[in-house]
Amino acid sequence: MIDAKHLVKEYHLGGQTVRALNNVSVKIDAGELVAIRGPSGSGKSTLMAILGCLDYPDAGEYWLAGEDVAGLSKNRLAEIRNQRIGFVFQTFHLLPRMSALENVELPLHYAARHDARERALKALDIVGLSDRTHHEPNQLSGGQRQRVAIARAIVTDPAIILADEPTGALDSRTGEEILALFKTLNDQGRTIIVVTHDPAVARHCRREIYLMDGRVAEPESGRMGEWEMMQ
Repeated sequence: MIDAKHLVKEYHLGGQTVRALNNVSVKIDAGELVAIRGPSGSGKSTLMAILGCLDYPDAGEYWLAGEDVAGLSKNRLAEIRNQRIGFVFQTFHLLPRMSALENVELPLHYAARHDARERALKALDIVGLSDRTHHEPNQLSGGQRQRVAIARAIVTDPAIILADEPTGALDSRTGEEILALFKTLNDQGRTIIVVTHDPAVARHCRREIYLMDGRVAEPESGRMGEWEMMQ
């Protein structure tokens, strides 16, 4: 599903060059539930942006489902994001004056789908919110808002769900419920990538890729490589 080779990403800040990713290579197969973990400044958000086709690498290759996407146009990347990738963010990013149903429908309207209402209702049912379709975000709890965000992420039936600190704004119990939902979605065949700094969140995933100083490393020893956790 994902084959990224020797990714490099640099930022130029006030005359200084910061290398956020330094020769990062990762592979993620279809149907995996993977955590990308690392401390602040490790490069995990930069890696997520590239894997999610939100940004370009300065060097290296990125193949997504067999397509070389590293050098595609912005318009083509936007199409790929809409068709193949669902995003879940820490702060939900729901439109406040729209109902749960309307928020979930949005990606389908961008894709000019005529079955938006039917698919959105189904997605809300999958995440257990079929009784909250007409509630606006301020009428929902934090966990319910995140479930709406997850429904929005899966409504286009994407190949990949990218979740950036999906439990960061939730209490521990609600966070556990959201992680259990991700496991259920993964059991249904969806590829899920969770970006987190929290080892407790990463333990809910079946494999972990750990970043440190822009490189892939093993969490305990710091040696370069990929560390896998088996449940």
